[in-house]
Amino acid sequence: MQEVADLREVWHEDLVAFLIGCSFSFERALRADGIPVRHIDLGRTVPMYVTTLECAPAGRVRGPMVVSMRPVAAASVERVVEISSRYPGAHGAPVHIGDPARIGIAALDHPDFGDAVPVAAGEVPIFWGCGVTPQVALSRSGCAWFAGHRPGHMFVSDREDDIAPLIELPGTPVSRA
Repeated sequence: MQEVADLREVWHEDLVAFLIGCSFSFERALRADGIPVRHIDLGRTVPMYVTTLECAPAGRVRGPMVVSMRPVAAASVERVVEISSRYPGAHGAPVHIGDPARIGIAALDHPDFGDAVPVAAGEVPIFWGCGVTPQVALSRSGCAWFAGHRPGHMFVSDREDDIAPLIELPGTPVSRA
C-alpha cells in the first residue's frame, strides 16, 4: 500500500472521486450541546471496528460494515441519536446501540482502526456507520487500485455550513464557525 500526502501525485483523468460524509460534523454538534466526545477529550482517533454486518454488494465489491464507536452516558443516548440524526450526509443516526457482540465486535479495547477509548460505568457504546467501510470492501474485493482516506484524516473544506446540518431540531444549538 502506497501512502501519498497529496492525491494529485497519483491522480489521472479516468479516475472518479466521491465524497463520503464524516462524523466530525455531528461530533461538533454533540460537543456544542454539552455532550462529551471521549476520543476527542483524550486526543485520540475514534475507534473503528469491522463488524459482521454485511453491506449490500455492488457487483464484485462487497464486504462488512465498519463502524465507529463513542461511549455515551445512558441518560444522553436519546439526545445523541436525535442530534446525529440531523446529519444524514455525515453518518446520521447510529446503526447500533449497546452490546458490541451483537454486531460481531469481540473486544472494544482492540479496535481494527483508530485508538481504543474506555467505556465507563453508566455509559453505553453507540456505533455509527464509518467511511472506512468502502476501503475495507474494496480491499477485500480484490480491487487492484483505489484511493481512500486514512482514518481520522478526511476531506477538509471551509464549506461545512453549506452541507451540514441538514435537519434542524428545536432546542439544538447549531455551531457555526
